[in-house]
Amino acid sequence: MDIEAIRKELKAYEARRDEFYRFLDEHIPRDASTGLYDFKDKVMLDAEKVYELFHKLDYQARKIRGIVVNEIIEKQAQ
Repeated sequence: MDIEAIRKELKAYEARRDEFYRFLDEHIPRDASTGLYDFKDKVMLDAEKVYELFHKLDYQARKIRGIVVNEIIEKQAQ
């Protein structure tokens, strides 16, 4: 796989990750002192939406892992 195709997949991963964090940012406040998500109010999230966003992120991560593994295998075969 060429470097541009790999860059494209990495950018897709970053987009999925950004989408996931945007959702969290819209629904979960952050602690002012740490900047971390503050769950003390037991914020309820739409489980279906969380799963959808996580699945997209996970799929892209697995796709990249497959590319990396295939590259390693190809290099070892040479």
